[in-house]
Amino acid sequence: MTPYRMDDYDRAVAEHRLESPATFNFGADVVDAWARDPSKLALVWCDAGGNERRYTFDDVARASNRVANRLAGRGVEKGDRVVVMLPRIPEWQIALTACLKLGVIPIPCITMLTERDVAYRVRHSGAVAAITPSAETAKFADAASFKARIALGPPCPGWETWRDADTESESFTTATVGAEAPAIMYYTSGSTGAPKGVLHASRGLHAWRVSARYWLTLHGEDTMWCTADTGWSKAGTSIYFGPWSQGSAVLFHDGPFDARRRFELMERYRVTVFCAAATELRRLVLEDVSGLDLSALRLAVSAGESVNPEIIDAWKRSTGVDLLDGYGQTETLMTVLNYPGMPVKPGSMGRPLPGVEAAVLDEGGRLRTRDARGRLLIRAPSPQLMLGYWNDPELTEAQYVEVAGGRWFVTGDTVDADADGYLFYFGRDDDVIGSSGYRIGPQEVENALIEHRAVQESAVVGLPDPDRGQVVAAFVIPAPGIEPGDALAAELQEHVKRITAPYKYPRHIEFVESLPKTVSGKIQRGVLRQAYS
Repeated sequence: MTPYRMDDYDRAVAEHRLESPATFNFGADVVDAWARDPSKLALVWCDAGGNERRYTFDDVARASNRVANRLAGRGVEKGDRVVVMLPRIPEWQIALTACLKLGVIPIPCITMLTERDVAYRVRHSGAVAAITPSAETAKFADAASFKARIALGPPCPGWETWRDADTESESFTTATVGAEAPAIMYYTSGSTGAPKGVLHASRGLHAWRVSARYWLTLHGEDTMWCTADTGWSKAGTSIYFGPWSQGSAVLFHDGPFDARRRFELMERYRVTVFCAAATELRRLVLEDVSGLDLSALRLAVSAGESVNPEIIDAWKRSTGVDLLDGYGQTETLMTVLNYPGMPVKPGSMGRPLPGVEAAVLDEGGRLRTRDARGRLLIRAPSPQLMLGYWNDPELTEAQYVEVAGGRWFVTGDTVDADADGYLFYFGRDDDVIGSSGYRIGPQEVENALIEHRAVQESAVVGLPDPDRGQVVAAFVIPAPGIEPGDALAAELQEHVKRITAPYKYPRHIEFVESLPKTVSGKIQRGVLRQAYS
């Protein structure tokens, strides 16, 4: 099968319309549909120890039915929320599929979350069940009130084991889910306040196939490998919803980053499309791959943070295939992309996804698509757009503006549009930190720091870093009588690691006497970024 190439972008835009079916259940309409061919490969899993497991769509369909029956038997009902906190193992896809078949709302989470992080998500979402490794069950302080508790691994008091579901029926009647019905929720960080629950409808899961077609150019003979962690929407784009909608198999690797190992796995499993964060790619291009057979590889992509043009060039020289950057948000899915067959401009995010209407709101309040700088907007309604922030209609409504007779979603990013309609990222309206593919809210780190007895006040920003994109930097006013220094900085770093997820800790700490603030007392993080970048 020949992959789709964007040889005529304008024609593709004119012909493609994002349309959602009246009902859509990913578990039934995608997984079960492909399972009609019992030999069709869905997933190849391997780990750092050399272990390997293979699953057909039929395997996933039957296993997910057993888990769905177990959840239903414990009283979990359509519309309930279920925390799925699993590492990169096949049970992640099976658990998500089970939830979707039942019509419940899975909340994918990474296992790096602390007990506090988990408790917040459980309380905020009103989750009634959890699926997680046995080693992580202690993080669920509210588990006693859950309808269902499933642990992978050794038995835990009060928790069923994953294997307990093996006794359930492999037949299951999937729920009918309307296009606008809630389907999945991701938690994402903002510049202020606690993490937000971004709720997507089933139409969003259906829409994910569009970027899989035009950007990833996936088809039924591909093997896709994306290294994103399981708690992020990027995993949905390039590990689960996108590839499986196209009938592609996915490689799922559970192991630490090792540049040589990455390429060896591409060779061994004949990976055709590879996706990684810019942080990884900056290290991968330093690896000598001359002795490896990467002939199956035809495309690499990246999203989440900008890829430097020199990295794109180095990747092409090293592997012989294109590296295409893309732009998306948890709230909008993938919306601005570079496409195979379309000329790539160095440093550009690309052009809007066919079916997505994007525009730039300039300083004069005019909507423009060329030769302008301004706030990037996405026209609503669109299947790509979230239903809203969980239990926060005011914040949801604040993300929209009425311009030129239309309703538009405000991405929060400033872009430059050139004469050809290519978009170039300029900066973030808010202060979210993008580090190594993770999005970190500064106030989360500030809240952790202020709990330490030595901290009187702090401000957290992202500073440029050649390897991670940005690093978390904290500016700290010590409490009276506290002597600042390297020892205190190290103590504060360890404190933050204990209080919140370890990847959020400040790699740079500067002790200061005061912080820049507005007249109303709000910290001016932009002033700090400009002064120290």
